[in-house]
Amino acid sequence: MNLLLLHPEDRLNDDRWSIADRRARHIRDVLGLTTGARLRAGLLNDGIGEATLLGDDGQSITLSFRPTLAPPPSLPLTLILALPRPKMLKRILMDASSLGIKRIVLLNSWKVEKSYWHTPELHAALLREKLILGLEQSGDTQLPELLLRDRFKPFVEDELSALTGGSLALLAHPGTHPSMPVNLQQAVTLAIGPEGGWTDYEAGQLIAAGFQCHAFGQRILRVETALPALVGRIMALP
Repeated sequence: MNLLLLHPEDRLNDDRWSIADRRARHIRDVLGLTTGARLRAGLLNDGIGEATLLGDDGQSITLSFRPTLAPPPSLPLTLILALPRPKMLKRILMDASSLGIKRIVLLNSWKVEKSYWHTPELHAALLREKLILGLEQSGDTQLPELLLRDRFKPFVEDELSALTGGSLALLAHPGTHPSMPVNLQQAVTLAIGPEGGWTDYEAGQLIAAGFQCHAFGQRILRVETALPALVGRIMALP
């Protein structure tokens, strides 16, 4: 945890806060901080600053904190991602959040097993926790927007144009396609399919919707490897 991320419900009054969950345990047991210590903190969907520990009764920790600085700039990137395997979903969402991606769409694909859509990992509270862990890792406070879309065709026909408007739409897909561009500073929408890529039909639908098809080397990568590698190549990271 590189940033203590406070939530609005933690507020006691104007600049007094109280926490009693894993964050308190981390401060107490991992960081070893005691009353009077200071640490970097932020308020969810607000600014960052410095918090001071006022007290610890062994159950809850009381702090003083007032945000004074803006959070790090976000990436001008919308990520459309075929729903990954449940056991990798946590890591992928944490990585996306820590990279500064602020809109993520988990989309169905023919290659996505139907059981993936019924995993407990898709419960809203668990998804939110994964995104928050990414914010704590990177020192950010702005929670990404996360959309779940379990029907490919209706999403492409009814919603995609609004999401991609004003951005460069890039489709990551294996094959003899032009290489991905490098260090873009404009708004980008990036679509990453399942391992092995989208089906021909899905790729065709995305291309018809305005996506440019690009390859990323000759190797077939796992999604959890492809995501940070692609973002690092495509975007000029702030």
